Amino acid sequence: MIEEIQDAETLGTNPGDPLPQLPGHVSHGRFERVLRAGHFAVTTEIAPPDSADPDEVLTRASLFDGYVDAINATDGSGAHCHMSSLAVCAILTRAGYSPILQISCRDRNRIAIQGDTLGAAALGVCNALCLSGDDVGAGDHPEAKPVFDFDSVSLTRTLRVLRDESRFLSGRKLDLAPKLFIGSSINPFVPPIANRADQLAKKIEAGAEYIQSQYCFDMDVLKDFMSKAVDMGLTEKAYILIGVGVLPSARTAKWMRANVPGVHIPDNIIKRLEGADKPLREGRNICVEIMQQLKETAGVSGVHVMAYRQEKWVKDVVKRSGVLDGRVPWSPETEELN
Repeated sequence: MIEEIQDAETLGTNPGDPLPQLPGHVSHGRFERVLRAGHFAVTTEIAPPDSADPDEVLTRASLFDGYVDAINATDGSGAHCHMSSLAVCAILTRAGYSPILQISCRDRNRIAIQGDTLGAAALGVCNALCLSGDDVGAGDHPEAKPVFDFDSVSLTRTLRVLRDESRFLSGRKLDLAPKLFIGSSINPFVPPIANRADQLAKKIEAGAEYIQSQYCFDMDVLKDFMSKAVDMGLTEKAYILIGVGVLPSARTAKWMRANVPGVHIPDNIIKRLEGADKPLREGRNICVEIMQQLKETAGVSGVHVMAYRQEKWVKDVVKRSGVLDGRVPWSPETEELN
């Protein structure tokens, strides 16, 4: 059973203070503490800049202040090159945020991945998300050579070896193991849908302690998936955060459905956007409604709000959804997690 921390004081640690110790665990970052305390968590993601300017990272992150528990730093999303996820996480950690390091199997072999993981941990980054990575043909460097030394399951297992066994895959021992909260991803909305719960089980068995999903616009499919996950006992072994997003128009929704691998948007959502006087507002309303339904869905531990080029609406949908229940995540103004 997932351990719950009842003492609210364990969530009030200022950035940089010693973290409370959770029995039998090794990460204890703020994002993990929120989940282990039984709170409904909210995460989002930041698109790294095409720049070497750290202030661009902080400006983008400030849009989420007080409304999210952790921020994913994407790792070459869509096979496009940007500032590295590791660098973005280091900048965010230094400023007091709780970042999630995305690690894509596409670009690095096991030597580089293990080294980057240790480097990230040394910089204070304690959340990692294991991903396969989009095919290079989808990006702006189609001539790049894909690596895929790991898949997402073997990558997850590797991070667990580094943390729990304090060794490299070669067997060589570490002087100090990295403190990590290990996550992976799932897409319940693509065929074969019936096998997605089994895929989730494999990732959890490999070591995933939290899961972030692809966009959810189909609650019927999601509820069926979560029902299977609950019946299999998977939600007692890992925290599941479901992806949500703001669709600005029916045209954008149709483009995403046709061109973004793994994105499933039902016809009823597109028709609703087509019939709206103000499609962007309707897109926000849809996102809010889905978040509220997810809050009431058994086994769902949080939401992952994706808003590419719509980042300014993250605060709006989180606030209107009410999923935080009056809890205020850390920001430079509050300087603590309430």
